[in-house]
Amino acid sequence: MSYPIAAVATGWARTGIGVIRMSGDDAIRLASRVFKLNTGTPLEKVLDRKLVLGTLFDKEGRAIDHCMATVSHAPHSYTGEDAVEFQCHGSPAMLASALESLFAVGFRQAGPGEFTRRAFLNGQMDLTQAEAVIDLIDAETADAAANAAGQVAGAIFQKIDPIYNDLVDICSHFHAVLDYPDEEIEPFELQNFSGTLHADMMKLAELLQTGRRGAIVKNGIRASILGAPNAGKSSLLNALAGFERVIVTDIPGTTRDAVEQSVKLGRHLLRLLDTAGIRETEDTIERMGVEKSVAAAKSCDVAIFVVDGSRELTDEDRAAMDAALEAPECICLLNKSDLGCVVSPGDLPFAYVVPVCAKAGEGLDLLEEAFDMIFPDDVPCDGSLLTNTRQADACARAGKALESALDSMNAGITPDAVLVDVEAAMQALGELTGRIMREDITNRIFERFCVGK
Repeated sequence: MSYPIAAVATGWARTGIGVIRMSGDDAIRLASRVFKLNTGTPLEKVLDRKLVLGTLFDKEGRAIDHCMATVSHAPHSYTGEDAVEFQCHGSPAMLASALESLFAVGFRQAGPGEFTRRAFLNGQMDLTQAEAVIDLIDAETADAAANAAGQVAGAIFQKIDPIYNDLVDICSHFHAVLDYPDEEIEPFELQNFSGTLHADMMKLAELLQTGRRGAIVKNGIRASILGAPNAGKSSLLNALAGFERVIVTDIPGTTRDAVEQSVKLGRHLLRLLDTAGIRETEDTIERMGVEKSVAAAKSCDVAIFVVDGSRELTDEDRAAMDAALEAPECICLLNKSDLGCVVSPGDLPFAYVVPVCAKAGEGLDLLEEAFDMIFPDDVPCDGSLLTNTRQADACARAGKALESALDSMNAGITPDAVLVDVEAAMQALGELTGRIMREDITNRIFERFCVGK
């Protein structure tokens, strides 16, 4: 029994088109009580996924819209259940009235992610595909959208499922021989499977290596802007943002706390963090900001070290430089190029040194080129990138379990003990795709969704 649910799938802002989605047992018959086709044909007789024109009525029986509808009979729908969609005009008042009409005939309000959750529970998609739905909605770049779309199509599942099936075959063969000794079953020789286990372990290691690239594609590059006071850090942030995000003055120490801003630089999504200028100070608040600056360098993906190239390096510059070099990657910007440079790239221990004038927004194309080299577009965003810590953790646990199984096998441990690790790998992969479902995992995943999806 699947209770019929309904929700506005397009949100409550006034738009040209508003979509109301319904799903569940008897959904088509119930929807036909508030929507009448112009041809007089019952909604239940409409062909799957064929647009039809009709009139939508409120709970008082008044016509409130002339709109389109589609039906999808189970199991040939997104959720695997009987489903209906109304494509209405996007008046929030009209959509609310239509929902009230649907509730009056037996629908209830869908919860966040309930349509996709039903699709998962009804076998229409695995857990990685379900996670990718919200990633596709939230995608901020073309690469993020492409990778999410590939995952919705099953790219991760197609990599994991053969490995899972290999492990099932090994375990089932062992237990068949153990449980049915009188049957003519091929003897179980654990060493015969060492090649399969090793190949599967390597596949998992290769998939796990995509995690860093996947996280950057999905979430953007965490970039900390570091430098001495008045080096031009805030001017750089404003130039990249395209508006005055932070106050810029000639007074040292203007920026005391970290300021975050998301910006696009070419194909890159940057999560910029403008930090306090690094220097010795007696001001308690500014000193706390400096400490945050140093910590930010260690936690980011790349540090952007900004130095005033129009004057000689100072102790404050060197302190900021040391902090920037703690980051995994670093780019140096020789700022204030309009005033002439007295600092040479050779004076700076960086692989990437870019002359810019942050105040005028000049040289940002060279900064983009530096990001292109550090974060190359050398891995296709086709859905094969792991994009969240849950997936990466499950993949890592499965790989370690297979490594342990191979070590035990090589040490001559008995097959039943080795298969404990093989089954642990199966457990981890089952969590990844949803074959082995834990309620807390699925609840955490679907709580991120919006209503109507």
